[in-house]
Amino acid sequence: MNLLSIGTNHRTAPVDIREQLYFTEKELDGAYNALLKKYGFKEAVIISTCNRTEIYTVADPFTMRYGDLFDFIVDRKGTREFTKPEYFYRQFASGAANHLFRVASGIDSMIIGDIQILAQIKDAYYNAEQKKTTGFLTNRLFHTAFRVGKRTRTETEIGEGAVSISYAAVELANKIFADLSKKRALLIGAGETGELTAKHLKSKGIGELLVTNRTRKRSEELVNRIGGRVVEFEHFLEELGKCDIVISSISADEHIIKAPMMHDVMKRRGAEPLFIIDIGVPRNVDPACNKYESVFLHDIDSLQNIIDKNLSKRKAEIPKIEKIILEELQGLFQWYKSLQLNPTISDLRQMFEFIREAEVEKHINRFNEADREMVELVTKRIVNKLLHTPMTTLRMSNGDPQDDTLSHISSIRKLFGLERKE
Repeated sequence: MNLLSIGTNHRTAPVDIREQLYFTEKELDGAYNALLKKYGFKEAVIISTCNRTEIYTVADPFTMRYGDLFDFIVDRKGTREFTKPEYFYRQFASGAANHLFRVASGIDSMIIGDIQILAQIKDAYYNAEQKKTTGFLTNRLFHTAFRVGKRTRTETEIGEGAVSISYAAVELANKIFADLSKKRALLIGAGETGELTAKHLKSKGIGELLVTNRTRKRSEELVNRIGGRVVEFEHFLEELGKCDIVISSISADEHIIKAPMMHDVMKRRGAEPLFIIDIGVPRNVDPACNKYESVFLHDIDSLQNIIDKNLSKRKAEIPKIEKIILEELQGLFQWYKSLQLNPTISDLRQMFEFIREAEVEKHINRFNEADREMVELVTKRIVNKLLHTPMTTLRMSNGDPQDDTLSHISSIRKLFGLERKE
């Protein structure tokens, strides 16, 4: 299998290097053109995200070199001066397929079980397909990778449980309140963590989202992007008693919600539960607020405990996924071996038949009409007997390890000159 790949990711290169090696949508046209025309690769797919850049190619077995792929990347991106070869991993045949399947399954991601990477792989493949740089082998390879990703999601729990602070906060809220569509949430802080939290709340179908921030402009920008209503920071305590969920994530030197404030809030609120998640560092909410019976206060440490447990559960699923990957790898190479086996048997029979017909035609006039039919029959039987053993051996070897089978096929093609036929 003339599959060759090269790549760099969060494990092999620092972020400043990965940023330099990222291929934008506009750069891909020229990149694919160079891979096929300048470097002579037959098929190619480029996957480029914030955490990885990988290239999968099909090459001529007599001319393919990893150095060509390295040269292509650093020259195309203009990074030769500061990009080291050790930033890249290189794989061939089953190694390349195995790596792609691990990426598609989410176990090679920065966050184990990342569900975004499969969509990114699909986008990369369809982009290459539109540019007509995929082919027989890459088509099969990537569709098998998609199946690996799908089986991973349906047959294991690798994607279950929150593994980010913002998602853990919303997941916890969703467990407390079965139906978020009837609940009102107040988000204190419109920074990066706040925005991620707001997006998760929206995806869970929160009934109403209020956003407050020291700088009103940040609140307005966030609300314009994802929806909701802006609350003036100076007046958020007035809204506190009307909300069911409060998630706070601002940088503050002291608690912005103190126990006496909570006393007044709960006096107005009554026995209705108030769920507060404090993901600020330092903490935004006075821990003493938890003493009120209807207040359920969680801080970043309790969320981290949830995340750690979820990560442990995801890691425990890896052996199941590796089994899926092995099954799909075996299927891929069984398919590839059958492609090699059947054409070889056909080519070998055609070659013998061509020689038989040529020799019969050359000498057929030496026989009388009555014997010519017998000459055809006898020569065909001789050819069949000569081919019986090698063809039987080839078919039986299809259950052998892939390297053995491909080695047998390669030897036969060389011995009988079938390579020249191609």
